[in-house]
Amino acid sequence: MKIYYFFSFCFYLSFLNLFAQNAENFPPPTQPLRVEAIEIFEKIELDGKLNESSWQKAPIIDDFFRMEPRQGGNFLYKTQVKILFDKKNLYFGVFCQDSLGKKGVRVQDYRRDFIFGENDIFYLQLDPQNLKRYCMSFQTTPLGTQRDLQAFDDSFRDNDWDALWDVRTQVSDSGYTAEFVIPFKSLRYNKSSPSDSVSWGITLARLARRDYEQTVFPAIPQAFSPYRMTYAAQLQGLKLPPPSANIRIQPYALAEYQNNQSNGEKDQKFNSKFGGDIKWAVTPSAVLDLTFNTDFAQVEVDRAVNNLQRFNILFPERRQFFLENSGIWAGADIDGIKPFFSRRIGLDGDFNASPLGIDAGARFIDRNAKRSIAGLYVHQQAGVATGRSNFGVVRYLQNYGKQNNIGIMFTHRLDETRPEIGLRQRHNSSLSLDGFIRPKDEITIQYMVSTTRDNTSDSIGTAGSVFIGYTPNNMYWGNLSRWVSKNYNSTMGFVFQNDAINHNPGGYFIIRPKNPQWKWIRRYDPGFFLDYYHNASDGKFQQANLYIFPVYIIMQNGGFIEWAMFPTWQNINFDFRPLGIEIAQQNYYYFTQAVSLRSDASRKLSGSFRLDWGGYYNGKLTKLTLGSRFAPIPNIAFKMDYELNQFRRVGILNQNSDVHLFTGEVRLAYNPRILFSAFYQYNSFDNRGRWNLRASWQFTPLSFIYLVFNENQFLSTDNRNQSLISKVSFTKQF
Repeated sequence: MKIYYFFSFCFYLSFLNLFAQNAENFPPPTQPLRVEAIEIFEKIELDGKLNESSWQKAPIIDDFFRMEPRQGGNFLYKTQVKILFDKKNLYFGVFCQDSLGKKGVRVQDYRRDFIFGENDIFYLQLDPQNLKRYCMSFQTTPLGTQRDLQAFDDSFRDNDWDALWDVRTQVSDSGYTAEFVIPFKSLRYNKSSPSDSVSWGITLARLARRDYEQTVFPAIPQAFSPYRMTYAAQLQGLKLPPPSANIRIQPYALAEYQNNQSNGEKDQKFNSKFGGDIKWAVTPSAVLDLTFNTDFAQVEVDRAVNNLQRFNILFPERRQFFLENSGIWAGADIDGIKPFFSRRIGLDGDFNASPLGIDAGARFIDRNAKRSIAGLYVHQQAGVATGRSNFGVVRYLQNYGKQNNIGIMFTHRLDETRPEIGLRQRHNSSLSLDGFIRPKDEITIQYMVSTTRDNTSDSIGTAGSVFIGYTPNNMYWGNLSRWVSKNYNSTMGFVFQNDAINHNPGGYFIIRPKNPQWKWIRRYDPGFFLDYYHNASDGKFQQANLYIFPVYIIMQNGGFIEWAMFPTWQNINFDFRPLGIEIAQQNYYYFTQAVSLRSDASRKLSGSFRLDWGGYYNGKLTKLTLGSRFAPIPNIAFKMDYELNQFRRVGILNQNSDVHLFTGEVRLAYNPRILFSAFYQYNSFDNRGRWNLRASWQFTPLSFIYLVFNENQFLSTDNRNQSLISKVSFTKQF
């Protein structure tokens, strides 16, 4: 506890002192900039060429502001944007100048929802209801690859939101052009008179990846992002059609062949399945989603993770129905405590259990400038040792002030009886109160408290977290404190550990060298964090470690260099067997170091290296992590990763053990709509290999044909599970 109090004292002294420093930020304008959209009556052919006469008449937006690598001043890459609309669509015509033309393009592959920061991109943000807290972002690379997302308070990103829109691009010797078409029926806005001219919030941004130059319109401080809609300009001149019924249906048909082999016996099955989703925008702010006989066969499989810590690992949600609008639930952006975590749905037990079928589900979300209301219900089929289950969530969030909110959420899970196997009815509920406060653009405060009750034990538990962070242009300081009581049990949620309190104060400085001799450095961020854990029930010490990083360099080309130290204190008073090595129950102190290197991820050949070495309980541990990617052209990408955990004289038996984890991946693309990927992983810890092969064709926007092969093989026994799946889904929007 002395360690925690000492560093907390130092941290809070630094924190209070920072308010007197010049943050180099600037407030939102009192009068937003205004840009015009021009109404047209000719047909726009979506080809990325911008050769229709309407484009020649539209006013040009080119007054961009540099965010990276240095805030303000002259920039290298000029961008021009024009905006048109007709009775059905909103059009954006973009020219991104680049003197190297095709040779300057940095795009890694053709996959949709690409990784930000690895490619050249242009992206635009719309706030059709002028909420100033929310935006829809539409993004493209020079090769026409699409990415779309929703952002809330420039804090939470819903990266898995998909809208019905399209884009085409052309690359020339002087740069690239992009032509966006966004149907009004894909947007949600308030009803207006057909003759009225309305205005929306808008920001425009570009990342020229070769020099990592990020520009934005209008000006937004470097400490924030183009999703900070309090700085948005106003898009004027729009004459909107009445909001459509905005109903989107997505039926599917699936055929699956399964071949399971265990102890020399084979079990072969063939299944067919039909189902689908319906999305109805009831009002501009309210959306109802329905799903029937839900299937997620096309979803990528989880990657194996070797856990060396005492804490639970959270595997990310990958299923589209649960991903969309997932940020509205309490705890969605709180690390380690989630009263509702959708991966508890559709599994026969815990997170790594066999999947179960979902009969039906419904989700309703109504979000406006004053408040948000959300509800979810899912009915799950019975498993081998479980009954049918009902999952329900209700959420209310009230906004107040400019960027503050307070909310409440209730979850309830009902597991139905199965007398034939002795299961009785089980009720599990949670009630959570949470809030978000931003008194200044640089200060964020977030809090949550949650309680649970389960009828099987009639126990009540609590959990919660408090975060405060300060993010000006030249530093970050913050503290996250979390607690989970021994009896907290949300069977619809996730916690990092029961009976634990965690404090994590720390921060870093952001130094951007201005000397030309150091122009290869974009940022130098030295700092430290303390991670301290003790029991919630009696206060006894569990674990503490310092993360000290005197070398933390982000290079101009996106590369990375780090040297870090980790003094660590442990109190093992429970049965602990990381990767099968039994650790004696006693106190430990050990010291480790780490060196990390990462090259420019936008190049055809890139790689990463991390080496951790030093003590590990009573012995030594060396951990080596290697990664590489080779993408000679955007149509082809190869990726290889390797992890070695080398234990020496660790545990009660002073064991020596080497655990290897190999991962290989290939991505092939004919164009942004026809893709193939192959993934293989082998883990020597359980001598298990897994394959995932996926081919997809997007034959119209958001309509797909999938062919998927999965295999899990336990190499020591030759037991394996195989499946071959073909699936067709079709999307129609009215």
